[in-house]
Amino acid sequence: MTLLISLFAAIISTAVWYKNAPKSQMKTGVLCWLFWGSSLMWFVDAVFEYAELKAEYFNPTPAEMLNDLFLGLSVVALGLLVWIVILLISDPKCVIKDKLTKKDDE
Repeated sequence: MTLLISLFAAIISTAVWYKNAPKSQMKTGVLCWLFWGSSLMWFVDAVFEYAELKAEYFNPTPAEMLNDLFLGLSVVALGLLVWIVILLISDPKCVIKDKLTKKDDE
């Protein structure tokens, strides 16, 4: 479940990046790398878990599936949070810089 959620996030972010590739102001490439990295991590985890559990790997309990769902959503949320922090630090549209340097006309 975590692998699927990460893969969907990676595919969606890659599609958004590819659509906006020439501009690249919003640093969606970073988001792609984060999600593809997490997908690779979950794939390796799935391979090792399958090597350990064999056929039981394909029969998870509902509690395990719910746990994996929450973990996958947490990974996507953390990836988005890291991307937002990177975006705010780089400030590609100079929004924060303009707000901080704006003189009060009052």
